[in-house]
Amino acid sequence: MIPENHPGLLFDFCPRCGEKTMKFDGLKKTDCAQCGFQFWFNASGAVAALIFNANKELLLTIRKSDPGKGEFDLPGGFIDPDESAEEALVREIKEELNLNITHFRYLQSFPNQYLYKGVVYHTIDMIFFCTADDNSNITPADDVTGYRWMKPSDIDPQSMGLNSMRKVIKWINTELAKEDQNIL
Repeated sequence: MIPENHPGLLFDFCPRCGEKTMKFDGLKKTDCAQCGFQFWFNASGAVAALIFNANKELLLTIRKSDPGKGEFDLPGGFIDPDESAEEALVREIKEELNLNITHFRYLQSFPNQYLYKGVVYHTIDMIFFCTADDNSNITPADDVTGYRWMKPSDIDPQSMGLNSMRKVIKWINTELAKEDQNIL
């Protein structure tokens, strides 16, 4: 079922020829019947960091804006054009928390639907295990209003502002519960 706020449903007029001939395929692209222009709705890349302190507590941020304003999140954000996921990870953590990432390791990805100003953006959220140079100088900025350290087992997944981050918390706790696995 296509959500009523899918971006494909918002295109009536072709951005190339201006005719009202755009037809959405119901999944991922819209075509102009007049000039043949096509626009694709691909998933946007995003990154999120799992940063633990010496007490094995996970660093959570508090979202400044919707979606999920005031709720918990993992530090991270969208990948800019012409930027790698790794570059975005380092940049986002510096912008949001004033932390310098010294090591990172890709773990897994989670799809998400990001509702922003009435439009659903599909994302693929890439999760990285990270270490930072100094956790004592955290300064919330950008789209973060605060932060909190918590044991993963104490985090209610429903307290996370985005569905993909709820899945990440469940996944972390499943992985940490396995005796033969250690994501840390």
